[in-house]
Amino acid sequence: MTSGRQFDNLLVTGGCGFIGSNLIHYLLKKSGFQGKIINLDKLTYAGNPLNLKGLEKEFPGRYFFVRADICDLEALDKIFTQYEVDAVCHLAAESHVDRSIKKPAEFIFTNIVGTFSLLEISRSRSPFSLFHHVSTDEVYGSLGPEGLFRETTPYHPNSPYSASKASSDHLVRAYHETYGLPVTVSNCSNNYGPYQFPEKLIPLMILNGAEGKPLPVYGDGKNVRDWLYVEDHCNAIWTIMRKGRTGETYNIGGNSEVENLAVVNAICSILDQAITPSRSCRELITFVKDRPGHDWRYAIDFSKLNKELGWSPAESFTTGLEKTVKWYLANSEWTKSVKSGEYLKWIEEHYGK
Repeated sequence: MTSGRQFDNLLVTGGCGFIGSNLIHYLLKKSGFQGKIINLDKLTYAGNPLNLKGLEKEFPGRYFFVRADICDLEALDKIFTQYEVDAVCHLAAESHVDRSIKKPAEFIFTNIVGTFSLLEISRSRSPFSLFHHVSTDEVYGSLGPEGLFRETTPYHPNSPYSASKASSDHLVRAYHETYGLPVTVSNCSNNYGPYQFPEKLIPLMILNGAEGKPLPVYGDGKNVRDWLYVEDHCNAIWTIMRKGRTGETYNIGGNSEVENLAVVNAICSILDQAITPSRSCRELITFVKDRPGHDWRYAIDFSKLNKELGWSPAESFTTGLEKTVKWYLANSEWTKSVKSGEYLKWIEEHYGK
């Protein structure tokens, strides 16, 4: 770090997940951060330590992994004490909307109670520099054809997932106002890139398309999302953590509004060129029944982050998507391990059930 807040021992929760693992790679390899990173992850189905394989040897004495549940106050207290944690970047969460519709209790417990537990431990520490909370634009609800989500947009969550994230956002803000805990919050648009679990739209379409399997699209495919390349998101998080105003929320967007069907078509175009299938991937597109409470459109106004901290995304949707498709095609061993569940056996062998 060359300027801004200084951290010695940074706890990253959910560091084996999609965004978390990308953030840890970014912090250790590209950010200039020279402190220690403690990766705390429960290792649920979406947490894959293979995303970070080799980092402990590559960065001895600087990267540590601890398996723990963020709802376990006793375990958190030991971790904060042992590693002298002075900052938290909180990414650990249940995050898949479809799963939240089927099993909402897991989302309430992890996303709300887990955040509360981390806040309680953090406010008991001194010195403590910052609690950064990573959230989603889904807390704002759904947009019509016009308009953008801003930091002042009223919350209107429409799924158990987004409601649980909205609750955690409010808790973080309350701990700042009530206890003076130094916090920052970021609400981001849809992420994509390496290491994303294949249940999500973009990796699912890439892998299904490459294997000649159906490409399921909800409804008519006209729902719009603002797409953010994950490394751009990591850079934004780090910018906010170093320079963001305490107590403030910053929206992070990719400036890339695209209809879901257009996303799938773009992936098909890249795959058709990369693997020259016998027929176009577009022929695999299958429209399926829309999911309940499916928000129509998300779009982020990140002008506050741009004006105050000078951040803007480096990748366009075109360049980011090309990088993403190439990564999945080049990392077949990783995708096979995740899709087959082999990584879960690896976790069990190394860390137990």
